Amino acid sequence: MGLLEGRKGLVVGIANERSIAWSIAKLLVEAGATCAFTHLPGEKMERRARKAIESIGITDPWLMPCNAADDADLDTVFAKLKGDFDTIDFLVHSIAFADREYLQIGNFTQTPRQVFTQALDISAYTLVAMSKRAAEMMPNGGSIIAMTYYGSDKVVPGYNVMGVAKAALEACTRYLAFELGEKGIRVNTISAGPVKTLSAMAVGGIDDMFDHVERKAPLRRNIDGDDVGKTAVYLLSDLSSGVTGENIFVDSGYNTVGL
Repeated sequence: MGLLEGRKGLVVGIANERSIAWSIAKLLVEAGATCAFTHLPGEKMERRARKAIESIGITDPWLMPCNAADDADLDTVFAKLKGDFDTIDFLVHSIAFADREYLQIGNFTQTPRQVFTQALDISAYTLVAMSKRAAEMMPNGGSIIAMTYYGSDKVVPGYNVMGVAKAALEACTRYLAFELGEKGIRVNTISAGPVKTLSAMAVGGIDDMFDHVERKAPLRRNIDGDDVGKTAVYLLSDLSSGVTGENIFVDSGYNTVGL
């Protein structure tokens, strides 16, 4: 029996087979979980997400469009999820966004107010919005995870406003963990090292980041999606029953190195 046999939940953030959410879902399914999914609105986005999900071995996925910045869309998704699943055991939040024009080295000071607020809304507030709705479907407790990055802690040139948004995401996680803990719901983040996803490639200087991690991290390598997926299985299973409000680094140990 898998660690997540009989568990069911929602995975938000699969765009294609390079998405971290895809790697997480693959490992969750291997561990016995039943996963529902959302995709960005639009037929093209649905086709890409469906193709990626089907490659995991799910032939008829529960899949709905969702603009996470729209409360009405979130209400529709969770109402449908409630009707079809009644309860869930986990939520995987793996979405973020910032205008790539302002994810260039030396461009943080130029960030417009609208770009700043949009980055915080989609990258951080959506976790709060989804957790509120997910918690209502977790009468027996559950586990919620979100994806972050070391640029929330230290300056990573080019990460810019996304670093600010990820810092907000991590703070939201701690406050959610505190409030939802009495309901038996745990909330944690995974701080993944650089992974070659579509969104990561929009960050200025990303190739230098990969080279630097490979040279400086204790494991002398970059991580891949499976590294993150395995940690997600841990955090969504009973193996982490006493862990909440934490940020787990999966970055080959890079965050521990000073120089």
